[in-house]
Amino acid sequence: MIKRIFDFLVALVGLCLIGVLLVVFWLMASVDTQSNGLFIQERIGQLGVPFNIYKLKTMHPLTGTISWLGNFFRKSKIDELPQLWNVLKGDMSLVGPRPDVAGYYDLLVGDERKILELKPGLTSLASIKYYNEDALLASLSNPLEYNDEVIFPDKVQLNLDYYYHRSFYGDLLILIKTLLR
Repeated sequence: MIKRIFDFLVALVGLCLIGVLLVVFWLMASVDTQSNGLFIQERIGQLGVPFNIYKLKTMHPLTGTISWLGNFFRKSKIDELPQLWNVLKGDMSLVGPRPDVAGYYDLLVGDERKILELKPGLTSLASIKYYNEDALLASLSNPLEYNDEVIFPDKVQLNLDYYYHRSFYGDLLILIKTLLR
């Protein structure tokens, strides 16, 4: 319960503080992508229940390429800021396993399914470790295979470790590490 109250208050204060800036970023993304600058995608949430995640759009919908502004938004993680709304609504937490598309966490079996008991988060130890995941995958000849065979299993292990050792103090440390990254 303390985690939910903390998440709600931080998300509320965060949205109040950066709300106007978020609207400016949304307008910039809209102009840059020549479409609605908000990206909405279904992700797998707590207990395997799908929810819509919100991000700033970084790819042009017709060309499928990441724009200069989109690249900046991704590198700076500005594109993730609309997820504060997901935290406020209760779909997500500030700290927890990053939500993925169907076909990954929802297919876990055995002990690894415990990860689905957690609310997905804006940040995690896995997201800190793989902060440059896009660049890493872009440098490989078979990025999907590397993701499925190396990165995703490592993320599962990191998230399972988080499941067994999570604490409010630990969450604060993860938030601090994220902000300092």
